[in-house]
Amino acid sequence: MTVTIAILGRPNVGKSTLFNRLVGQKIALVDDQPGVTRDRREGLGRLGDLEFRVFDTAGLDDAKKGTLEARMSLQAEEAARLSDHIFFVIDARAGVTPIDEQFAERIRKLGKPVTVLANKAEILRIAQGVGEAYSLGFGQPLPISGEHGEGMEHIYDVIRPYIDADEEASKAAADEDEEFVPAEYDPEYEGPDRPERRLRLAIIGQPNAGKSTLVNTLLGEDRMLTGPEAGITRDAISSDWKWGTREIKLWDTAGIRRKGKVKEKLEKLSVTDAMRAIRYADCVVVLVDASMSIEKQDLTLCDLVAREGRAIVLVLSKWDLVEDKLAAMKKVDDIIENILPDIKGFPIITLSAKQGRGVDKMMNAVIEMDRKWNIRVSTSKINRWITAAVQKNAPPAPSGRRIKIRYATQASARPPTFAVFGNQLDKLPQTYVRYLMNGLRKDFGLEGVPIRFSLRGGKNPYDK
Repeated sequence: MTVTIAILGRPNVGKSTLFNRLVGQKIALVDDQPGVTRDRREGLGRLGDLEFRVFDTAGLDDAKKGTLEARMSLQAEEAARLSDHIFFVIDARAGVTPIDEQFAERIRKLGKPVTVLANKAEILRIAQGVGEAYSLGFGQPLPISGEHGEGMEHIYDVIRPYIDADEEASKAAADEDEEFVPAEYDPEYEGPDRPERRLRLAIIGQPNAGKSTLVNTLLGEDRMLTGPEAGITRDAISSDWKWGTREIKLWDTAGIRRKGKVKEKLEKLSVTDAMRAIRYADCVVVLVDASMSIEKQDLTLCDLVAREGRAIVLVLSKWDLVEDKLAAMKKVDDIIENILPDIKGFPIITLSAKQGRGVDKMMNAVIEMDRKWNIRVSTSKINRWITAAVQKNAPPAPSGRRIKIRYATQASARPPTFAVFGNQLDKLPQTYVRYLMNGLRKDFGLEGVPIRFSLRGGKNPYDK
């Protein structure tokens, strides 16, 4: 068991700034605009020798039932219910506001231990705002500054007793239960039954494509905010999940629009966060709203993922709303043929997240593409193959000198990267490189996987 802390408070009091301070990374979006955080975000907090789980939440908001703000508040309250302790954050510069008092009543009803943190308390002249926090009825407020890292020792003192109690409970449970631990759970065990590595999966797409609905369907809970409004998700939110026996780190991301349409600073931050999720992922599901007219721009995200070297699964969402399914699929095939000829062959899955149709097919495709993305081919097989490929179609001879390909090897996987050695390889035409790449894909079962080539020519001692 891990001690869990939830950070709550009204909008724009510095909850995300404090969250970033506790986890030691700038992973939550921060802006002067109130209401930036929407979904609850989870991270591993560290203070000195302490480790704990921490939730960043949307600001509690007294909003009309059914609105986006009301759904955000419900997410914050769910985080509080899952926590061992609540940090109720107020703005020390503003002092205790009527909204703070109102939310203090809501937090009190949750029945959790609460500590009031008077954030933005960098200077002494705002000590009065800290003193006002006594009126909330949660004991002594702690003056801190999430931005400047001041007052973290107070937070340490609050969390320490929970960590100690958790360690004692874990030790007592271990003493009572001395079961045999199978060898496959030993980190040094290398046998055939060793659990597979955790797969990192990101869901991306344009705004309102149904990414959060799909993530909720996969998780089996309303983990992400959903609704008819476009652009609800702002942060790239990760969740730990299992598909069968496979451990998966799942990312829901903000919608990615055409670069020219992204004007506001907040949307730029959201897109940057989504791009970070792509770079961390092993496989990326590109979600396209099939109920709308599918355009070239929808599928350029596949090209973006390929340039990052990630495995791709294209998913056509809201398929139940498509009337002419054959025409829609043909249009997708035509666009891929025109703009993605080098990586065609990746799976195309039709899906309805609300009805739960196509999810199994999608996840089977994800597992298969991850297998291809991690594939390793022995050097002997590659060299037999490249010898045959060169004999079938020899490289050109610029200036009358034949380009020589001597041998090749797989330099790395994830994505499959091949090193080709020979003479004058800097003069090898791109068309011939594509010929080799397409041959590798076809003969070694790497269809749809981005492949990288490294051409390494030998040095000529007489060049100078």
